[in-house]
Amino acid sequence: MKEPHVAPEPRCIVESELDYGYHPEMVDDFSRPRFFYDCCSSFLQCSVPPVMAFHLGSLGFLTPFKFESYKTEVAKVFEGNAAITLRSRLKVKVVKDIEQQQEQNGLLPHGHTNSETGKVTLQLQVLNEVVVDRGPSSYLSNVDLYLDGRLITSVQGDGVIVSTPTGSTAYAAAAGASMIHPNVPAIMVTPICPHSLSFRPIVVPAGVELMITLSPDARNTAWVSFDGRKRQEIQHGDCIKITTSCYPVPSICCHDLVYDWFESLAQCLHWNVRKRQNRLADISDSSDTEN
Repeated sequence: MKEPHVAPEPRCIVESELDYGYHPEMVDDFSRPRFFYDCCSSFLQCSVPPVMAFHLGSLGFLTPFKFESYKTEVAKVFEGNAAITLRSRLKVKVVKDIEQQQEQNGLLPHGHTNSETGKVTLQLQVLNEVVVDRGPSSYLSNVDLYLDGRLITSVQGDGVIVSTPTGSTAYAAAAGASMIHPNVPAIMVTPICPHSLSFRPIVVPAGVELMITLSPDARNTAWVSFDGRKRQEIQHGDCIKITTSCYPVPSICCHDLVYDWFESLAQCLHWNVRKRQNRLADISDSSDTEN
């Protein structure tokens, strides 16, 4: 069998290459998770080829393959011995008011301008999470959360995280959310330090559309980031629309889609690590020996 070709240096395929018909059959990621996100986000309005991620970073939750054995592992995949985990992404649309953007430094954001509605629309594909927070302000953030056009609640606190099952083991886990297997079709909503003792994280079906806006009585603006990037300010009149993308990321498994996830939980996050207790019989025997 001919050895699969490996690029001399990892690079991110830019969207212009896809427009001209270049669409790889598989992507080998010899890098850190950040390159994993950059690579997936390059495929904005098209399907993502299977991604085989090799561990070269520090944590390695999304990179199950060891770099030392990359030739053997790549050969196995080309022989057809591979399982796939479909990691859902979020389709995010940010609608900004042109007049308010002109007031902010006299600049307009990059995006599609609709002259009829006076709005600027940004569209993104997000693998982990969308984070709306209070930014540099000392006040609580106050944003309204809508589900399929209906107001569900107002979030008062440091902010809110809307994440995929893949993102449930990232920022959302640190904020107290449950960890969800990437094959579960769901969207997670997790408050960040809510000023309410009863505000718990929730999980909603993958087919719904969430919308986040500033509350009318909000004392300050909010800030939004997408997988930790493209951070920008959200003002009154702006809105963030989030739904599940129809273009998931097919991630090649090292073993299978169940074992890989639990191994990452144990190895990377030390999930449920505890000193095991002894049997009652062992405890009584040891006490008798001491007496």
